[in-house]
Amino acid sequence: MTPTLRIATTFAAAMLTAIPLAAQAPPEDPSHVLAGAAQDTPPVTDEGRRIVIQHFKPNDQRGLNMFETPKAPGVEYTGFKVDFGAAFTSQVQSLEHRNTALPVIAAGINANELADIGFGFNNSTANVYLHAQLAEGIRVQLTSYLSSRHHNETWVKDGFILIDKLPVNIGPLNALMEYATIRVGHMEVNYGDAHFRRSDNGNALFNPFVGNYILDAFTTEIGGEVYLRSNGIIAMGAVTGGEIRGTVLTPGKRGPTFIGKLGVDRQVRPNVRARVTGSVYHTNKALSSTLYGGDRAGSRYYFAMENTVATESANFTSGLVNPGFRNEVTAMQLNPFVKLGGLEVFGVVERAKGRANTEASERTVNQFAADLVYRFFPREQAYAGLRYNTLNGTLAGIVNEVSVDRWQLAAGWFVTRNLLVKGEYVTQQYHDFPAANIRNGGRFNGMMLEGVVAF
Repeated sequence: MTPTLRIATTFAAAMLTAIPLAAQAPPEDPSHVLAGAAQDTPPVTDEGRRIVIQHFKPNDQRGLNMFETPKAPGVEYTGFKVDFGAAFTSQVQSLEHRNTALPVIAAGINANELADIGFGFNNSTANVYLHAQLAEGIRVQLTSYLSSRHHNETWVKDGFILIDKLPVNIGPLNALMEYATIRVGHMEVNYGDAHFRRSDNGNALFNPFVGNYILDAFTTEIGGEVYLRSNGIIAMGAVTGGEIRGTVLTPGKRGPTFIGKLGVDRQVRPNVRARVTGSVYHTNKALSSTLYGGDRAGSRYYFAMENTVATESANFTSGLVNPGFRNEVTAMQLNPFVKLGGLEVFGVVERAKGRANTEASERTVNQFAADLVYRFFPREQAYAGLRYNTLNGTLAGIVNEVSVDRWQLAAGWFVTRNLLVKGEYVTQQYHDFPAANIRNGGRFNGMMLEGVVAF
């Protein structure tokens, strides 16, 4: 039995075992169906731990299809609280890859020869979360990566303060805060909706697939956001430093980044939800913009399309495409989302242009992705999904336009609200890359199996 077939057989057996258990599950509490809507309140009690922090997005299944943190407080304020959470994940990988690139020999090594990869376990990754309720409507959150593909040591991903109520009793301000939310700190920027559905190092529970999008818009920056939400309408404006790290050096080479989002998120009927948002991200001057290179945790497809001298940490973006807009970037992303009963449709339409300081003119890349996911059983504890993702444009160092396309077929089972097992078949192809580029005629495909614990 081949490694790929071994993974597929193991996963199929797990899913079949789940079916009789799922059929006996108690009926879903209707409040959970609406938990992801913009104005809904997350349930106070459920399987797993009790929610004690206001305006809180759970890390377990209750947080599925939540986007921004809820405006409704969710729980009553009873004083200062501290709460911890964590997420852990690991994969079994069985991928194969190939290319047709011409040999490029340096120091006796062919830089275009692909690494010999096969069946095996990837290193486990983990997150830890610290939450503190400082006052009514005011909380802080700190996220740390305990282990990741790119870093062996523990390091802080982000930390911010979320304000939904001011600690002063002034009539006009109280009225404004009925609709407003303020977020300040070093945080995951809210550009687009795709970052809410991606795997974030140890927390892969909100991603129905194993891999993230080819063009992965994710980064953390220092700044502030202001939200206005009413009757499902969402408006957000943000100003950040435009880079992962803060610095006071070389001020002439740095400038602010401006981010905006506008959309609507409504529960049209008890079983029909519709959301659509448009986002823009603009920085005119940065030392090192990382909008498409900010995921320091790393890709799930270890060593895919990497050469024989690649290492797990140094080549942590395998399978992704970074257009290299280091110093200037303007990006726009449109995201429709519809949930009709157990059926979910999510889309990404994205266009970005920018350049590095060494380039005389801007380049442009475009991305399109469509997710089709069907969740079934009383608590939607099992699902099947299909994703198509394609990218085209001009990349750094390549004169002609290139393209990359990927298909992902996945299935998953929530053993509990905190425990998810999922499998994926992925195939990705590279088109029109130069003959001397390692991705010329490139393709990787195979099976991934992933387990996630999050609470």
